[in-house]
Amino acid sequence: MQTRIIKLLIIAAIPVFGAGCDRQVSFSNQVKPILTSNCMKCHDGTGEGSKKSGFNVMSYETLMKGTKFGPVIVPGDSSSSTLFRLVAHKTDPKIQMPPHHQESMAAQKFDPLTKKQISTIKAWINQGAKNI
Repeated sequence: MQTRIIKLLIIAAIPVFGAGCDRQVSFSNQVKPILTSNCMKCHDGTGEGSKKSGFNVMSYETLMKGTKFGPVIVPGDSSSSTLFRLVAHKTDPKIQMPPHHQESMAAQKFDPLTKKQISTIKAWINQGAKNI
């Protein structure tokens, strides 16, 4: 009987202790630094990427505006967000970001984002892409 009670307490406690695993991702503290170090070279409002697409990562507002073709972030849905699909290599290599394939349409080549950086962007979008 005592063992059963302990098992029930452990099972009941799992959601409480696991809740901290999905902490809110901060745009300013976690996402913006990724974009600044990996995207700003071309998407600063005047670079090659901004000229071609109109995409600018200088601020939360310009990021959420998207490109001249429309928004690139669907708050709450990373799989429908063009930004996530491009950085997570879920598109044609010619348009993956940052450009890193020989067949890339961009003139310059850079290193792809790390798995951790990609998962940070994914979590931020899935959490609603908030400006916090």
